[in-house]
Amino acid sequence: MAVPIEAVDDVADKNRDLGLGDKLAERVGGGRVLNQDGRFNVHRSGTNPWSPINLYHTLLTISWPKFFGLTVATYFAVNLTFAFLFLACGPGALEGARLEPFSARFQDCFFFSIQTVATIGYGKIVPQSSAANFLVAFAALAGLLGFAFVTGLLFARFSRPMAKMVFSKRAIIGPYQDKSGLMFRLANQRSNEISEVTATVVLVRWECGGGQKQRRFKQLALEREKVSFLPWHWVVVHPIDEKSPLYGVTEAELIESEPEILILVTAMDETFSQVVHTRMSYHGQELVWNAKFAPLNNPQSPLEIDLTRIHDVEPLP
Repeated sequence: MAVPIEAVDDVADKNRDLGLGDKLAERVGGGRVLNQDGRFNVHRSGTNPWSPINLYHTLLTISWPKFFGLTVATYFAVNLTFAFLFLACGPGALEGARLEPFSARFQDCFFFSIQTVATIGYGKIVPQSSAANFLVAFAALAGLLGFAFVTGLLFARFSRPMAKMVFSKRAIIGPYQDKSGLMFRLANQRSNEISEVTATVVLVRWECGGGQKQRRFKQLALEREKVSFLPWHWVVVHPIDEKSPLYGVTEAELIESEPEILILVTAMDETFSQVVHTRMSYHGQELVWNAKFAPLNNPQSPLEIDLTRIHDVEPLP
């Protein structure tokens, strides 16, 4: 059973949907539009992450194990290529390299390529023919460009400003002041300082309007949309009053409407003086009713909070 509502203004809804659109939400159905790690459940076909237009972004955003694995694989592939090219130059192309057996000759060519690409140059093996000298020039150039490229990528990956917020795993609907409220909490995981922290919260659910069942977006009014500083944690609260789309909705009715609560948080990272963003969502099954968050502060140290307890929820009697 969908939750009945009054007729809504389509233009206003489009301004509240954060750019996702109701068609996307309808295609997702009862699943998530936004995963808890901030990734959207949208897959673009017809694009290649390794194409020239996407390559730099892909190398910046892939995981560290994949990045180092790709770097090592490329390094060996380049040196293997030059090793075969040195072999093709003939037996006398490299003075000091073993001629027999073939495995020993290939090994000398391979390690000579590594020494050349890395500009080490022990001097035990030296190029003799013109072809070998040209290959040495190209190998040295490839090494200089390759190491510069990887160094730049490493610097960019380390220096890229990113928000590292931790959200409570569950949101709660419980007493708030003289009414009830939808609440979740967040904190900065890093030791740096962030400021001008702003939260935008949107409720997505199935609603009946104009005789049709549609996936609708409702931006939720917050008790406080922005805090100037975040040295502590922040409990984001949507008061459930007469103006709230959750007013009078029971737990069973809300679960049946297959809700998803989308969250966008922006902040100023004072280390880089740049704006950072993070996203999060809660599905209907991740809402806890008639509960409250457990305290985070350490009784022995009033100015200390334990972020490992940010997910702790206590049921109300």
